[in-house]
Amino acid sequence: MIPLLLGRLADDFILFNLLRYTTFRAGAACMTALFLSLAFGPAIIRWLASFQRGGQPIRTDGPERHLIEKKGTPTMGGVLILFALGISTLLWADLRSGMVWAVLTLTMGYGLLGFADDWLKVTKRNTKGVSGKMKLLVQAGLGLIVAIWLVSLMPGSIATKMTIPFFKDAMIPFGLLFPLVGMLVMMGASNAVNLTDGLDGLAIVPVMIASGVFTLIAYLVGNRIFADYLQLLGVPGAGELAVFCSALIGAGLGFLWFNAPPAAVFMGDTGSLALGGALGAVAVATKHEVVLAIVGGLFVVETVSVIIQVFWYKRTGKRVFLMAPLHHHFEKKGWREPTIVIRFWIIAVILALIGLSTLKIR
Repeated sequence: MIPLLLGRLADDFILFNLLRYTTFRAGAACMTALFLSLAFGPAIIRWLASFQRGGQPIRTDGPERHLIEKKGTPTMGGVLILFALGISTLLWADLRSGMVWAVLTLTMGYGLLGFADDWLKVTKRNTKGVSGKMKLLVQAGLGLIVAIWLVSLMPGSIATKMTIPFFKDAMIPFGLLFPLVGMLVMMGASNAVNLTDGLDGLAIVPVMIASGVFTLIAYLVGNRIFADYLQLLGVPGAGELAVFCSALIGAGLGFLWFNAPPAAVFMGDTGSLALGGALGAVAVATKHEVVLAIVGGLFVVETVSVIIQVFWYKRTGKRVFLMAPLHHHFEKKGWREPTIVIRFWIIAVILALIGLSTLKIR
């Protein structure tokens, strides 16, 4: 909004020329989202606590200490993240960008689904919200719509192809099936972050780390000069998503202020489904779907641990892990929560560096 309102003054006032630079607006979006989170966080948390009798329902089959340490903590903190992310993106992004609107639509749509899920949990006082089938159906429908939308915004030569990292010209042509692939990427990322969100600060920091990587990727593939130099597949218009990703980092930092152990609020499905979907949508828009699997490898491992656990238990009646997702396994082994969280953060940083290396190693 600000670039549209004030960008035209750049010729008369040199200060407004900064609005023409994606890097400046990305930084401004990050700081705006951080400010909004810190400024409105206490009020939003009080509002959430006002109608959540006893806070988020805690699973009785989970780690025993959760029933004591996390009881009474309000959930749905994703409302704070989405509020700061949405406002700062609308303020600093070029609203003529279809990609920004597509990614925002997916993010807010998944956020609404998560809100409905959390609402049912806190009002019915149990851990069952929206049914699994309904949740997947809504995710698939919205994901398919946004994937088709993104394909329509890209040049036909690249719209339905998936790039392979570490190879300069390697691409997989999916043709008319690509929207389905894009849908699966968004759904997978959304549910993977959701499964990871089980300890204070565990999910939000890896999400911010991945967002930082995709801030850079979006900027590079959207800039023809840098894309050619690094032998990346250029995606016209994708650079504007750097503003969105940067805003996500700021919103995440503000949320972490309140989510740091001991958490004053949990993000809930409102946040985890939305943030995972946002990363998936940005990956599809920038043609770096495989890189997301590398950068977000922590989310992948958490998801795979659940799949292995369920599969093996149904076949043998025995468990591979003491509890799934994987972070609960380490809790059961006696690891302290800060130890698990910080070590998982370290793994997320390492995977992010590996993901960044794909930009140059070709």
